[in-house]
Amino acid sequence: MIRECKKVLKPFVLGLLWLLALLWPLLGIHPDGTLSFANAFQVWLYIAAVAFVCVFLYVLNKSGNLDFAARPAAVLHGRVSEAAGRIPAKAWIGLLLGFALIYPQITGRYEQDVAINVLIYICLGLGLNIVIGLAGMLDLGYIAFYGVGAYSYALLNTNFGISFWFSLPFAAVLAALAGCIIGYPTLRMRGDYLAIVTLGFGEIVRLILNNWMTLTNGPNGILGIDPPSFYFLSFDGGLSFEHLYLKKLHYLYYIALFLAVFTIIAVRRLNFSRIGRAWESIREDETAAELMGVNTFLLKLLAYAMGAVFAGLAGAFFSARMRFVSPESFTFLESALVLAMVVLGGMASIPGIILGVMALIVLPEVFREFELYRMLAVGGAMTVMMVFKPRGLIPAKRVGTRSEEKEG
Repeated sequence: MIRECKKVLKPFVLGLLWLLALLWPLLGIHPDGTLSFANAFQVWLYIAAVAFVCVFLYVLNKSGNLDFAARPAAVLHGRVSEAAGRIPAKAWIGLLLGFALIYPQITGRYEQDVAINVLIYICLGLGLNIVIGLAGMLDLGYIAFYGVGAYSYALLNTNFGISFWFSLPFAAVLAALAGCIIGYPTLRMRGDYLAIVTLGFGEIVRLILNNWMTLTNGPNGILGIDPPSFYFLSFDGGLSFEHLYLKKLHYLYYIALFLAVFTIIAVRRLNFSRIGRAWESIREDETAAELMGVNTFLLKLLAYAMGAVFAGLAGAFFSARMRFVSPESFTFLESALVLAMVVLGGMASIPGIILGVMALIVLPEVFREFELYRMLAVGGAMTVMMVFKPRGLIPAKRVGTRSEEKEG
């Protein structure tokens, strides 16, 4: 036990001191220019006490002093996993889908709004998963395709009166075209160089949306976007067609659920198709894949285009839901958030990405009552998750190691 304590004592103390150095500017510097230390030190003491308990339990577990509790817990976990494994996967999917369908009936507006955000980011996370998780290309400008889809529907609706449902294919095609345009110059790059170039292209798209006043109205954005709607038969005063706008949150929730389910099915089919296997071969070792006859150029370009399609669909729904769109919604921080969802959940793992989206969208809402401390709590939770699950919450079964990583 003493040996284990020596291993963790130094990094534990350094981490607490670093946390104190971060907390004091956040809590000790006030808007009126005054400085204080007591509040930051008090919060730090609470965090240090909880961290000490966690580290103490970790040391006890490593030294074998918690075997009396760990072994029964492991046996119980194995039995529960075995019992859950006996239930067919289709039954679990049916249960989850049934819960998703009745969710608006048992919740209020706030919960429905959070659920809509989760469904939108599921589409974005699974779309980015094609580029990063399957094809192995780090993309830091993915949110640009989200913006292209949002502005596609906004411009088609406000200028030509095209409805949401007819605009969806156009938004997907235009986002895929943008993906090809951005992806074509970057196909010969790998690793950090690819990340920097995609980041630059993402900022270029945002600046175009911000500065092209005659088309996008610049930083003022586009107002007056129609929500989704549909026609239905009416027999009031004779046979006629009535036009109904779906403005209520539970209607928008079901549309977002439809897009999310469509994205999950499409990405899963792609994952287990011949194209998905080819993407995985490029991810594992691009040089070997090319020598084996895989057309890496076209397949990488296809990965950009397919990932952009789902971002375009999510963007079109976003603009229809908000009824307003502006360049401030498509910054680099959004790309970083989607990337964090993919990495936290587990690259190339559809259930993992869904869980990662829920963690990064729902956790801040759970800690909303803590105001200034909630992002600190979310950051700490993410750190703990990645320490104990470095490959993600639900890692994919078919993920190897890239040749570049082995050399590094």
